[in-house]
Amino acid sequence: MALYFYQAFSKDGKKVTGYLDATSVQGVKDQLAKQGIYPTKIELSGEQGAKKSFFSGLLEKRIGLKERIFFTKQLSVLLKSGIPILQALDLLIEQTEGKLKNIVISLRDYIKEGRSLAEGLQRFPNAFDSIYIQLVRAGEATGKLDYILDRLNVYLEKREALRKKVSGAIRGPMVQLGIIGLISIGLLTFIVPQIASAFIDLGVALPLPTRILIGISTAFRSYYWLIALVVLALYLSYRSFKATAYGGYLIDKLKLKIPLLGRFTRMNAVVQFCRTFGMLIEGGVNLAEALDIVVKIIDNKILAETLQRAKENIIKQGKISQYLKETGLFPPVAIYLINTGEQSGQLGNMLLSVAQYYEDELSETADSLTSLLNPIMLVIMAVVVGFMIISILLPIQKLTNSVGEITQG
Repeated sequence: MALYFYQAFSKDGKKVTGYLDATSVQGVKDQLAKQGIYPTKIELSGEQGAKKSFFSGLLEKRIGLKERIFFTKQLSVLLKSGIPILQALDLLIEQTEGKLKNIVISLRDYIKEGRSLAEGLQRFPNAFDSIYIQLVRAGEATGKLDYILDRLNVYLEKREALRKKVSGAIRGPMVQLGIIGLISIGLLTFIVPQIASAFIDLGVALPLPTRILIGISTAFRSYYWLIALVVLALYLSYRSFKATAYGGYLIDKLKLKIPLLGRFTRMNAVVQFCRTFGMLIEGGVNLAEALDIVVKIIDNKILAETLQRAKENIIKQGKISQYLKETGLFPPVAIYLINTGEQSGQLGNMLLSVAQYYEDELSETADSLTSLLNPIMLVIMAVVVGFMIISILLPIQKLTNSVGEITQG
């Protein structure tokens, strides 16, 4: 069976659209006929369907992290309850909608053909990454798919919680910076030109801060398009440079040297590596495959490059702690714990413990970053807006004093 999309007219002439699970187009027509609906268009939906136009591909909703968490959690619960995977997927089809429903139907049909769940997931790389697929494959091979899915769910939830924490730490200052920008643009574009014109007509000698502000306003209004192009060019140049191997390495190296950001970047790299690598090792993925996956997905280029260079030696020796020490990213305590995990044969479990510890510390650092950046943004706002207001008030005060002197005279 497959998922079909249809456009049709109801008995009262209203246009309706929807999805139906059927074995063929005729099956869809039969189901719609029983409902008194007259189809005008029927086609396979999503991944199974015909080619989409460029614009429909852009507008198509992707599977988000929350949907992956829902799918993983529900499938894990159903499998733990002893429900066979095909029946579990049938139940999930009833609980999902849109793109996710289409994917679940495709997975069910793929498994009916005698394929594995991991092979089915590989058909949707935009929804399920290499870690997810490799862990599911390991779970199927060991007969512990329900356990692996449960751990995957914890992994995804922790990643989402950490993402929210980090984005929350940055969002506040960015909003404040945006407010500063909007206020400045509004004053420079609308208020300052009118006040400047009024002062010039009155023949008032303008103080230096006011002349500077008027000059900035005139330049901004005359060359705003050029300023926008320069900003865009700088942004695109940064993105292009960052996309190169050397650029990405250099930027990651610079991030580590900035006091608070360096600490934040270092702990994020430790958490990402330990959580990902620990999940793969504990899930039964062999060391070579686990390293290949981690090197491809790790954000920090310094760590990724070190692991890539040392990969063959790590596989031969079966140890990784000494090579992690060479990166200069991992704190001594983390190195010690990872080495202990290697010696005791509990590397996967120890990596997850290290990840949890530094994840908590990263959360505290995010709070510290927020508490530090908010006052800085307020000071910047006070300086920028204060300068503009003082520049506007100075000639007004000067004009008032002149009028007072004339009146007294």
